[in-house]
Amino acid sequence: MAFSKDKPQKEYEDIRKIYEFYPKDDTRAFIYINPYIAKAKKEKQYRYLFQGYKDAVFFSKSLQNKLQYSDSCINAAYKTQDEDLISSAYVLKGSVYYVRLKKYKPALDEYLMAYKYSKNTSDLYLKNKVSYHLGVVKNYLGYYEETEELFQNCVTYFEKEANNPSAHKNDIFNNQKGYLNSLHQLIICQINLKDTQKTDSLIQIGLLKTFNNPDFSLERSYFLKCKGLSEYSNGRYQSAIDYLNQSLGLIKDDFAWQSVDYFYIGKSYAALDKKDLAISTFKKIDSMFVKYDFVLPELRENYEILINHYKSKKEHEKQLYYTTQLLKADSIISRDFAYLSLKIHREYDTNSLLEEKGRLEKANIWSGVFLTAFAGLALVLYLILRKRFKNEKNILSKYLALEEKLRTHKYVSPEPVSALAPEQPDEKKTHITEAIRQDLLQKLKKFEDKKQFTQKGLTIQKLAIQLETNSNYLSNVINEEKGMNFNKYLGDLRIRYITCLLFEKNKYLNYTIDSLAKECGIASRQNFSDLFFEINGIRPTDFIRKRKKELENNHNNQFSNSSSTLDSIRSIIFKN
Repeated sequence: MAFSKDKPQKEYEDIRKIYEFYPKDDTRAFIYINPYIAKAKKEKQYRYLFQGYKDAVFFSKSLQNKLQYSDSCINAAYKTQDEDLISSAYVLKGSVYYVRLKKYKPALDEYLMAYKYSKNTSDLYLKNKVSYHLGVVKNYLGYYEETEELFQNCVTYFEKEANNPSAHKNDIFNNQKGYLNSLHQLIICQINLKDTQKTDSLIQIGLLKTFNNPDFSLERSYFLKCKGLSEYSNGRYQSAIDYLNQSLGLIKDDFAWQSVDYFYIGKSYAALDKKDLAISTFKKIDSMFVKYDFVLPELRENYEILINHYKSKKEHEKQLYYTTQLLKADSIISRDFAYLSLKIHREYDTNSLLEEKGRLEKANIWSGVFLTAFAGLALVLYLILRKRFKNEKNILSKYLALEEKLRTHKYVSPEPVSALAPEQPDEKKTHITEAIRQDLLQKLKKFEDKKQFTQKGLTIQKLAIQLETNSNYLSNVINEEKGMNFNKYLGDLRIRYITCLLFEKNKYLNYTIDSLAKECGIASRQNFSDLFFEINGIRPTDFIRKRKKELENNHNNQFSNSSSTLDSIRSIIFKN
């Protein structure tokens, strides 16, 4: 980062020299970082403030603090109006999500913002660094065709700069790291694109470049891993085990790739008919899943193998345990790897897993249930009838309360949090610039007024694109200003909209529940019914039934009154 040679710079540099060589996550540095940040704030030296927050991210031990300091770093960067600094700040926050938390989707949001601000930069190192980080997350999410060319460009740039004889030794080292890591990610693309010839050629280059070089031991572990995967795919299972074990010996603090090493070691043992060793290795992956709450999509098969193993041995408790673990893994895969979760082969889909889990649980407690079933049958029937009576009474009460709100126009969405509660302290609010916050609130107002929430398949990512922002910012504004998360906000708008239609326009009372759900943009009948109940306190079928009955009673009363009037007229006529 370039600063002018002035007195303030010397003062800031003197403070940083005291702590800049402390090891990563060493909180002792904050004795000096805090006054550094305070000084920069007071003097409105935003470039130095950016550096102070960047250092705070590096030396913080708490991941939550790292994220908060990252937000502060972004704010400081915006105040400098320097797009290179803004881009670097977004890379910093994205790296916290990716490296430390393995949260790929929020990391991708930050890297996309970094990419946006680096488009016009003349700093090629920054541009390629942003491209690399963006590509890494896209690789994990399965966009291999998109990332192949991106990583090829990174490899070309970093290799050229690493061989620049006039560059500073620290720059050469950073470019060598960039080259090796880009090469590794390019190999991942080729493996998944099934380009064996390119894969083997690139692996050999990586192994040669890292041979007997302790500075790049982690990078060497990645190339050894890739070599092991190549050997496995070619049926050389013992060789695969040897390379993957070498990789494990060098990998440090990268549990994602460690789990891949273990998985293919286990599969190699299984192929060599060493079942006990295979099962023992697969169990290590589950231990890592329990510890880190993270699993890659390709490791889903690990649980299918364990389930089948214990099913064949009739060990139902272990079969149940690994079935439960697979369901947990599926929820994480669906959340973080939606793109890949639709493509991978699944021997067990979620419904069948739930059924199997239920069957296993019932098998373990069947004897107790059988003995108590007959004794409780009469009680259950009585409670059902009693419950029906209470439910009908409760439904009528809820309907009348809801009807009153609709008639008196008090049926509105909850007020925004900011209108109901005192202002939150700054430290509890997400650090988004006020201009961005107000712009998003105005766009959300138009979104509500135009009933755009009825779009089918609307997600926070799609809405973020429509509103020209990123999903992270949109989520934060909705959480803080609307007092609810995105899904609840969207559901609330949709249900209140369809409820008003049902009350005001009789034709909707003849719609099926499926049709009503589609009318307000909800894809699932069950989700619609559940949301309607959550917001209105009554099921849509019950609301429609009560509304129809009320209209029918009103019609009958009108008909009765009309008949009475006609009878009176007839009696007068005939009497005369």
